[in-house]
Amino acid sequence: MQVNHIDTYYFLGIGGIGMSALARYFAAKGYRVLGYDRTISPLTQQLETEGIPVQYDDSLEWVQGLDKTRTIVVRTPAVPEDMAVYVWLREQGFQILKRAEVLGVVTRNARALCVAGTHGKTTTSTILAHILHQSHVGTNAFLGGIANNYNTNLLLDKSENVVVEADEFDRSFHHLTPYMSVITSMDPDHLDIYGTEDAYREGFEKYAGLVENALIVKCGLQLKVESLKAKVYTYGVNEQADFYADNVRVKDGEIWFDFHTPEHVVADVQLGVPVWVNVENGVAAMAVAWLMGVTDEELRSGMNTFSGVYRRFNMHVNTPQVTYVDDYAHHPMELKASIESVRKLYPNRHVIGVFQPHLFTRTRDFVDEFAEVLSTLDEVALLPIYPAREEPIAGVNSEWLLEKIATKRALVLPNILAKYLRERVKNCIAKGKPSVVITMGAGDIDRLVNDITKSLMI
Repeated sequence: MQVNHIDTYYFLGIGGIGMSALARYFAAKGYRVLGYDRTISPLTQQLETEGIPVQYDDSLEWVQGLDKTRTIVVRTPAVPEDMAVYVWLREQGFQILKRAEVLGVVTRNARALCVAGTHGKTTTSTILAHILHQSHVGTNAFLGGIANNYNTNLLLDKSENVVVEADEFDRSFHHLTPYMSVITSMDPDHLDIYGTEDAYREGFEKYAGLVENALIVKCGLQLKVESLKAKVYTYGVNEQADFYADNVRVKDGEIWFDFHTPEHVVADVQLGVPVWVNVENGVAAMAVAWLMGVTDEELRSGMNTFSGVYRRFNMHVNTPQVTYVDDYAHHPMELKASIESVRKLYPNRHVIGVFQPHLFTRTRDFVDEFAEVLSTLDEVALLPIYPAREEPIAGVNSEWLLEKIATKRALVLPNILAKYLRERVKNCIAKGKPSVVITMGAGDIDRLVNDITKSLMI
């Protein structure tokens, strides 16, 4: 990455959650920042209000005015190879880097505190960033979601620390230089990139070898830890690890637990977002924060005041008759964690799940696992598969998945989903049964949340 004389950053796919954080970072550093995205979204609109121009077509008008000797182009793998702007930039000889390469440079020049794993990355890294940000330690942070506490995916402090979500997609996390890292999980995913489950695990093992100071690994992960530079710690819930939570209890809809470190116990930690999976996420985040010198009271305060991440188990309706939760879950294990959290919080309610499968390859590779976990719901509605960067695969569709689900199920089009859910909830009310609706997926299902929320205000 040659940065001498650079004064402009152009982002191909600026509306992505990771790309937008980098765009905001360079804008805050005083660079000229602009970019392209395929569609208008709340995030691109927010970037525009912050003074970052965004183009939504592939005309060359914007990029033809760029000086290739003073510009770095940052791209996301989601941008097609034949996209006109991308083709022109390549032909003109612009310096084009992946988002992961740019983020790697940032981590080499900072004390990087990274969170890796198939799932749990975004919530764990955001909890960690919040704890450090409100403590005497401080941190910068590039987050994989919008932190509800700050309404942004970028935090900037006067600190050498930087919290980073270490994404395994496209082996992006191999570009990072982690000072400390958490590994939350290694359930196989992105097999279109890695090919096999063994290769996926090996990708994490290579990443673990990059960690310089401390590696905090969830209990039970089959990760080779021999010959690592970092000291290895374990974490868990209700099990003897280096860092763990026990005495987990629910009081008046709130979740409390005691946090054990290798030296002492931090008693009576309250979750700001009372979701069961956040006990585990919180333990991982507190482990890093504790190793970084955060005090017991700062740990308690950070956990209690954490208000969550956009689309990570966000509650939009909560009445005696119906609760509506929206979640980013898109892997079978993530769906399982979300559904189990709903069941524990609302053990006697009728649970209606809506799932938008993300990617044809992921649906193909895990169709049986998806069907098994979705069958634990009382009823299921599926939306068509969100393709993202992929072309369709013959025979791989939501109808195929639907046939494998054992419970009551239906295929619903996005434009009638809100009306459909209202009728299903009214049916439950007529039978005297409170219900929970949970929408899940990593595509564009979030654009339906407002309409669903309005429809469930019954």
